[in-house]
Amino acid sequence: MNGLSLSELCCLFCCPPCPGRIAAKLAFLPPEATYSVVPEPEPGPSGAGAAPLGTLRASSGAPGRWKLHLTERADFQYSQRELDTIEVFPSKSARGNRVSCMYVRCVPGARYTVLFSHGNAVDLGQMSSFYIGLGSRLHCNIFYDYSGNGASAGRYGISPDSIILYGQSIGTVPTVDLASRYECAAVVLHSPFTSGMRVAFPDTRKTYCFDAFPNIEKVSKITSPVLIIHGTEDEVIDFSHGLALYERCPKAVEPLWVEGAGQYLERLRRFISQELPSQRA
Repeated sequence: MNGLSLSELCCLFCCPPCPGRIAAKLAFLPPEATYSVVPEPEPGPSGAGAAPLGTLRASSGAPGRWKLHLTERADFQYSQRELDTIEVFPSKSARGNRVSCMYVRCVPGARYTVLFSHGNAVDLGQMSSFYIGLGSRLHCNIFYDYSGNGASAGRYGISPDSIILYGQSIGTVPTVDLASRYECAAVVLHSPFTSGMRVAFPDTRKTYCFDAFPNIEKVSKITSPVLIIHGTEDEVIDFSHGLALYERCPKAVEPLWVEGAGQYLERLRRFISQELPSQRA
């Protein structure tokens, strides 16, 4: 019965796991923080120079300027010049949780901005070098707002038809949810999974009401072009998940089933620079 034993079915229906338990089984513990978002020093009185060191703008006051501080564990691969191009600010999710947002201006006048939701066991500090490299190669800017609260991008005047939603691994959950409710330029699902229950219990064949991350039920509602990328030998999220989502998604373009890492950037470039403009024409 749906690949589950009688005892497992009894447990599911008599004591179904709450979404939080499914999430805990899917997600690693967050890494030790490799970054912090700190307010910049207040200017001195009447503009007469900077305030003394340590005089910082209160985070609970009016929006001000913030800066990204990286620890050595972030392994930042660029210079201070590139670091200074990264804009950061704190925001709040719909549930009131604090979210650190990052906007990387990789290319002046870029046509698209990628709203990126990363995978497990990394944080903004560790991803910052990757964002700069990815945006530079794809000629896109990168925006990070993990809660899926895409409205934060509004402060930069970015219209939905210029936003590419990109989710990796567990980051495909907010990406699919947002894309299923709002139209955007495009969607990229990198190593996606069909649902939380199907990862925790691989023999699951249907979506239960208590499944925390039902990507398989939402992907059919996406109206934007969708590129799915998945490794054929993925040992974390089995390749069958990517294939199932591709078959369920009505707006899917030619996928990338990765056997070698060299194909990754080339397929992304072709999708953004050639296929998207032709679909919009």
